[in-house]
Amino acid sequence: MGSLVLMDNDVHHGFETLAIHAGQEADPTTGAVVPPIYQVSTYKQDGVGGLRGGYEYSRSANPTRTALETCLAEIEGGVRGLAFASGLAAEDALLRTVLKPGDHVVIPNDAYGGTYRLFAKVAEPWGVTFDPVPLNDVAALRAAIRPETKLVWIETPTNPLLGIADIAALASVAHDAGALLAVDNTFASPYLQQPLALGADVVVHSTTKYIGGHSDVVGGALIVADPGLGERLTFHQNAMGAVAGPFDAWLTLRGIKTLAVRMDRHCANAEAVAGMLSRHPAVTEVLYPGLPGHPGHDTAAKQMKAFGGMVSFRMASEEAAVRVCERTKLFTLGESLGGVESLIEHPGRMTHASAVGSPLEVPGDLVRLSVGIENVDDLLRDLDRALA
Repeated sequence: MGSLVLMDNDVHHGFETLAIHAGQEADPTTGAVVPPIYQVSTYKQDGVGGLRGGYEYSRSANPTRTALETCLAEIEGGVRGLAFASGLAAEDALLRTVLKPGDHVVIPNDAYGGTYRLFAKVAEPWGVTFDPVPLNDVAALRAAIRPETKLVWIETPTNPLLGIADIAALASVAHDAGALLAVDNTFASPYLQQPLALGADVVVHSTTKYIGGHSDVVGGALIVADPGLGERLTFHQNAMGAVAGPFDAWLTLRGIKTLAVRMDRHCANAEAVAGMLSRHPAVTEVLYPGLPGHPGHDTAAKQMKAFGGMVSFRMASEEAAVRVCERTKLFTLGESLGGVESLIEHPGRMTHASAVGSPLEVPGDLVRLSVGIENVDDLLRDLDRALA
């Protein structure tokens, strides 16, 4: 499923090969096998308007960022990749490119809190309306579509309730209505899921998470299937200016090289953690699409290579959930996700606090885990002690 993508004119390469080589040819001057960090703001021109290699100013383009953007496009199977200073910067650029005041958007009813804040506090005052809908229900999306709907925004899996949406089915509904489908692919990563191959128009990433993978860089990305949309997004990327800096681009590109092997371990560890939690008497519910009882299990199995490294679970009370978060040792209490180290958080009081009082408010008894790549037995013991 989308594991082979075209890197040159006549050879198809596997994901792991693309992650290491796409956009990362040896430096022509020195032969360096890793793209250099072009820590530069401006470039000498070969005469007035004679840009050497197309570079004039690093907001518009930078060779290190170009390498990252090329690689992102290849591993997502797109025609254009764009790297931003953060995931929310990428989201904002997309909204300003494809929407105008008076337009309408459908979003998940359990979207990431920062995405909800962007729609509710930034886009809506600008004149864009939105409705949260359970996007595991294709009929609910169809009912929410209006004549002014221009964008359907989905996450799959969702943050933090691990809901699953059928990308191909939702793409069909969106396109029938003349709307674009954007998929936040952060939780899955391009290694596990490739939305463009399933009909999506735009893929969104917080590259801070699994793509970077080491909790040491903040970034975002957009990858598109249509060259025309890519040109429009590139214009807004330059005009608005929230671009990835060269060192951030270099760190993110370094993270991509090990994405496949890291995701294999994330998924294996998360599966073991979800199984242990499912059997624990203190846990009332486990939310993980790899469990056969998960309502989105069959859809996830159809469109994902594996089920990811994120696990959420519910306790008997909010107090019990907070207590677990405070008692783990290996699972570090912290926001974000997707790094090699395991993290634990209380979404209602942390990452999703901006959704309190809204239709997207998450349960107070919910705990979210980003399962890292440590020894799995150590992780299981840590959780077992915290739950005791």
